[in-house]
Amino acid sequence: MSEIKFDVLNARVTFKNIPLHALARFAFKDVNAACESFKSISGVDECIIIQTASRVEIFTVSNVETEDSPDARRAEGKGLILNKIKETWEKHSTLEPNDVDHFDQTLEVYKDDDVYLHLLRLACGLDSVIVGSTEIFDEIKNSLANAKQAGFSGKILNKLFESVIRLATSIRNTTEISKDVLSLGDVAIRLVDEKTGLDAKKKVLLIGTGESAAMVAKTLNKKQIPFEVTSRTIERATNFSEILGGKHIAFEDVLAGFDKFDIIIVATTADYFLITYDRIKLVMEEKKKGTLILDISDPRTVDEGITALPGIKLLFRDQVAEIYEENVKTRSGIVPAVEKIISKEVPVLSISMKRI
Repeated sequence: MSEIKFDVLNARVTFKNIPLHALARFAFKDVNAACESFKSISGVDECIIIQTASRVEIFTVSNVETEDSPDARRAEGKGLILNKIKETWEKHSTLEPNDVDHFDQTLEVYKDDDVYLHLLRLACGLDSVIVGSTEIFDEIKNSLANAKQAGFSGKILNKLFESVIRLATSIRNTTEISKDVLSLGDVAIRLVDEKTGLDAKKKVLLIGTGESAAMVAKTLNKKQIPFEVTSRTIERATNFSEILGGKHIAFEDVLAGFDKFDIIIVATTADYFLITYDRIKLVMEEKKKGTLILDISDPRTVDEGITALPGIKLLFRDQVAEIYEENVKTRSGIVPAVEKIISKEVPVLSISMKRI
């Protein structure tokens, strides 16, 4: 009987190396179609794609019999497969020429034991925007189920993902890293609800397209609260809305129609005041209903001078930061214990994969 050897490869683009609004261009328009194309690459036998608002990752298996077709295991063979992966990625996404030119700097590629370590960290919530969050863990389970149903995965990736899901479930339960996890968005929306009430009838505006804005958008989606989103460029707002919901709107239009919103949440990384008294005075001075503005930007991007206008209630990040940061601190204290368990489990997982 011929010996079966395989390479497990993970290629990914995440929030760690590009902004969320840019990540939207790397997302696959049709995950199943992309999976089919990756699987059709010569030398690739299995494929699973994990795609969320903060990451796009593919997992592939190059499975070859050493006495028949060893080329895929040589350096030049691996290079050819990676080039095909890049070409296929470009075909199924909306990458721009600049993205393609810098793909090598953006794309992270790992193999075998490094993939096992990464996937287990991911499933345990250590590589999430919000440490301990179950969102990516749920997505890992969904991605596996989808790949199985469509026939994109096989015995190797099925074994890997099932093992990781089982281990991560045990680690999460043992360490309680997922207990009472709160995002900045959860705390911010809770404060807004306490101060003014929040329901689907309220006109809500989100200014910003970074990680803080993404947390707010996810919480609004979870509560089924419709919202509009804007940024300094319409392209950023458009890309953000594609992956995180909300109706995109140009910033110039926001300023002209500032009075139509009941709740405005500002979550940007600008180093200057975006909202000032002079910019909104004309449109706001005749408004009859009140407006709640929560600025969770760091540094602040809303000038306190706007409170001179009638009906404006202004809240700042420090009113949500204490609760959020205490929650983060709790999670951070658990991380070393999770890391220790993972470091012991990865070698065991690696041996079990080699036994396939």
